[in-house]
Amino acid sequence: MQIHVVRQGDTVFRIANLYNTSSQQIINANELDAPNNLVVGQALVIPIIGQFYFVKQGDTLYSIGQQFGISPQELIQINNLPANFVLPVGFRLYIPPQPKREITSVAYIEPSGDSVSPTLENAAEKTSPYLTYLAIFSYNVNRDGTLSPPPLGNLKQIAEGDNTSLMLVVSNLEEGSFSAELGHIILTVQAVQNTLLDNITNVAKEVGFKDVHFDFEFLKAEDREAYNRFLRKAKERLSQEGLMLSTALAPKTSATQTGQWYQAHDYAAHGEIVDMVVLMTYEWGYSYGPPMAVSPINEVRKVVEYAITEIPPEKILLGQNLYGYDWTLPFVQGGPAARALSPQQAITLARKEQAEIQYDTTAQAPFFTYWDEAGKQHEVWFEDARSIQAKFNLIKELGLRGIAYWKLGLAFPQNWLLLNDQFTITKLE
Repeated sequence: MQIHVVRQGDTVFRIANLYNTSSQQIINANELDAPNNLVVGQALVIPIIGQFYFVKQGDTLYSIGQQFGISPQELIQINNLPANFVLPVGFRLYIPPQPKREITSVAYIEPSGDSVSPTLENAAEKTSPYLTYLAIFSYNVNRDGTLSPPPLGNLKQIAEGDNTSLMLVVSNLEEGSFSAELGHIILTVQAVQNTLLDNITNVAKEVGFKDVHFDFEFLKAEDREAYNRFLRKAKERLSQEGLMLSTALAPKTSATQTGQWYQAHDYAAHGEIVDMVVLMTYEWGYSYGPPMAVSPINEVRKVVEYAITEIPPEKILLGQNLYGYDWTLPFVQGGPAARALSPQQAITLARKEQAEIQYDTTAQAPFFTYWDEAGKQHEVWFEDARSIQAKFNLIKELGLRGIAYWKLGLAFPQNWLLLNDQFTITKLE
């Protein structure tokens, strides 16, 4: 696969010729709804085998080979170059596809109400081939240890059709918010724990879940050790039933990080006890906060580099958002929430507002600004092929187990193309 950033004057036809592919393949791959009206700064994924590299000032065959893990001799041979060829700036080199690494891929899905919407079922169908687990969010724990299930609709059948396993997400959500009080009851009352674990194992057998995933958030700091003890108890019980155990962890950068979201999450203990963890490495930019990238790579890296000092990297799934936000400026603390939107919706909005998409090289994330009809300025941060590639590079560099997406329902076709191109997705027996 190739990532191409649209420049002034680019057309789909011109881009297709540049990469020896067809316009229709580019339109289909990127699900372009206005192929004759590309947005400057828009990142497209070009569906070709391998990729092309255009020589920059100072490049050598050696430096290019280092970048792609290929020898200068191989570059010469593949591109039919003379032995002492001097690379002119702008010269196009073909880079063959690199070996794929096998990873675990998870996507959360959040059905609500009495049924699963057609939109969510369609999202599950389109992405299930690229997933190890479809994580059903969430079975909410009641104060007596019983579970309130979400609707499942056809999600089980959709997952089974692609040999995708189901992950049972158990949360301390109560009336729409994570409850520290409910969490305390779960973690300290033995009778509630016993009822909960009975219910979990019964549901797992009945529905066919392979992994039980605890997403307990905003716990009391003093419940840290109680959470660790509960996980040990759960691990013993679930292992007897042949079930995997995983947890979601707040994005910490040190063991002593303060704050209610962080203190009860003991990275070292989770790394020892559970089979895998999801680092929730997103929401730096969030709906009630100031505008910024949702998952800036510089901040994500800090979390992961700390995490691998406490947790084996082969147990770590990198959390990744599938959405962005549109903030109204000026930002006022306590003001209205930013509007969530998909990467595809962000591109449509930029086209409508005739905004050029910029790219922040520190956060490695795209953004743009525009003025609405009421005279208010907006700032939009979202994900594109470049920002997701930065996360894939981090997974490869640090040897992580894989990736976990929050959440299905917002279209991001480029992500799935790149994921499939660079990784082999584990499928359980």
